[in-house]
Amino acid sequence: QLQLVESGGGLVQPGGSLRLSCAASGFTLDGYSIGWFRQAPGKEREGVSCINSSGRAAHYADSVRGRFTISRDNTEKKVYLEMIDLKPEDTAVYYCAATMGYSGNGYIDVLSPEQYAYWGQGTPVTVSS
Repeated sequence: QLQLVESGGGLVQPGGSLRLSCAASGFTLDGYSIGWFRQAPGKEREGVSCINSSGRAAHYADSVRGRFTISRDNTEKKVYLEMIDLKPEDTAVYYCAATMGYSGNGYIDVLSPEQYAYWGQGTPVTVSS
């Protein structure tokens, strides 16, 4: 059974850093693009970052570009999200998700939750002093 499990969330002060991990079980990561998403209370789930199956291409939401870094280790079957200079507005539950490929005509939003079929349960991140 294909499963994704997130870890690494917690409480951090503004300006602090966290490293989130997404571990896969029941399948190999090699053929999947992986995305990180977040959902704050009362808000829609939004895409934060994604990385293709080889790890050679990554995308970031404007709100996190320059502060978050996505990476993957297919041998360890893990994907990471390194977050620095955290802000209170980064507070949310963070999810990782997997897709075997993106669909659509013309412009494809690789950070759209609709593109991802497999989801973890999420790990909470709270940025507060």
